[in-house]
Amino acid sequence: MAVYFHEEDLPEGVLAPGPVAVDTETMGLITPRDRLCVVQISDGKGDEHLVRFAKGSAYDAPNLKAVLADPARVKIYHFARFDLAAIEYYLGVTAAPVFCTKIASKMTRTYTDRHGLKYLVSELLSTDISKQQQSSDWGAPTLTEPQREYAASDVRFLHRLRDILAERLEREGRTELAQACFDFLPARARLDIAGWADKDIFSHE
Repeated sequence: MAVYFHEEDLPEGVLAPGPVAVDTETMGLITPRDRLCVVQISDGKGDEHLVRFAKGSAYDAPNLKAVLADPARVKIYHFARFDLAAIEYYLGVTAAPVFCTKIASKMTRTYTDRHGLKYLVSELLSTDISKQQQSSDWGAPTLTEPQREYAASDVRFLHRLRDILAERLEREGRTELAQACFDFLPARARLDIAGWADKDIFSHE
């Protein structure tokens, strides 16, 4: 298992075919204001790749974009809504089709209100991960080793979580409904970018 660090694009051919786990690190939580700094990606075979974008980047990353936009590859996220918005706004691609472990958790782990990645990894995989670097400066000129390890850990477990949660969705008869939610997420992300992040457009009010 290794963590590979790249500047501005993913090298060609470093990922095996099939689903990829994806995450992003940004300067904050408001997509148009807080620039995309890092995209993490893993094919689930044991290695993680971190692609860093510098201040002023043109986000011209053809290899990474090709993987993210590939309709034959499922992209596994935890809280896909945020990552899809960041990727679409800065990289200009729709990174779908989607499996979101947070949505799957909320639809299957209804016995708890703890759906963060740390809790999922702890309960389902009996592993502890640190979230200490979550709010660190991802736009710094140099990323520290703790930052790199944190970023890698955000995609390291997603394939295994997807497998477990997909089984639970099937067990509870909720696979079709979950898939409909996953399919809607790119549109939900575009609504966020367009200004409806805090509005429920389906509500009566």
